[in-house]
Amino acid sequence: MNFINDSWVKVLHGKGKWIISLVFVIILIAGSWGYTTYQAIFRINVKKSGLLYIPTGSGIDQLLDSLQRGKYLNDMNTFKWVAGRKNYFKRIQPGAYLLKEGWNNNQLIDQLRSGVQTPIKVTFNNIRFREDLAARLSHYLEADSVAFLKALNSEKIALDLGFTCESFPILFIPNTYEIFWNASPQEFIDRMKYEYERFWNSTRKKKAENLGLSPLQVVTIASIVQEESNKNDEKPRIAGVYINRIRKGWLLQADPTIKYALGDFQIKRILTKHLTKDSPYNTYKYAGLPPGPINFPDIASVEAVLNAENHNYMYFCAKEDFSGHHNFAKSLAEHNRNAVKYQNALNKSKIWK
Repeated sequence: MNFINDSWVKVLHGKGKWIISLVFVIILIAGSWGYTTYQAIFRINVKKSGLLYIPTGSGIDQLLDSLQRGKYLNDMNTFKWVAGRKNYFKRIQPGAYLLKEGWNNNQLIDQLRSGVQTPIKVTFNNIRFREDLAARLSHYLEADSVAFLKALNSEKIALDLGFTCESFPILFIPNTYEIFWNASPQEFIDRMKYEYERFWNSTRKKKAENLGLSPLQVVTIASIVQEESNKNDEKPRIAGVYINRIRKGWLLQADPTIKYALGDFQIKRILTKHLTKDSPYNTYKYAGLPPGPINFPDIASVEAVLNAENHNYMYFCAKEDFSGHHNFAKSLAEHNRNAVKYQNALNKSKIWK
């Protein structure tokens, strides 16, 4: 009996050492796995700050490509591993996301999963044609210029918002706006409708009413004024001339409207042949204002009309010194003398068209 007992003790003692060794190995493996997992999740992986653009409809490959091209990560493999464990790849949300240097994978993936984008600053000014606006918007936002132009030319969209196709440009007030990068053309237009209603508050509407003008008429005059001069201090006086002519029922005879009708703003000299253009924008031929703006006038030009000078000038002509300023006149005879001086200056400079 003692022999058997001693044998079992020896066996158990041997197995005990093996079990202890096995437990020790398991602990080492678990510890190593835990440390590796912790490092994958919480070790810094974003090496620089910047905007990550995730296009609409992106899958895993496109997302990883965007991260790789931006050179944002120290370790792409740990990102993929953590993203997979957090089921991020099943619901990739498009947009522009601000990544911050020093983030770990957990912080990065939580930001991307949240769908909370960083707005993009979109600036547009000095815009004449809708094609120009579409091109400018596509520079900032995801949609291409073709999609934007289609929306800007859409009669249905214009009518749904209470405009005609010709008056639609008054909706787009040049400024800087914060907009989500993946906003669709329709969403951009809806945002502009909101900004338009904010701009045309009771104060501005009252000023327009006091002038006997609608917001459309104000913006249309402003678009002509903007083409006439880049001198903000002179714009209210020019606006006053056009308002005087409208009140008297005179033809506006605004050269910029001829350029718009011809589709060529590079013309330096309006000739008799240009005045024969049959267009509702030809203010030498048709009385009153054209059916809509000839560009997208900036706020300074609109304010110039709302605060137009009250004077008796009926004419103005560019100064012969090409300074960008104008000579103003109350009579046709005085205006003709100013016009001759300017025409002589053009001749002297050999500007024929």
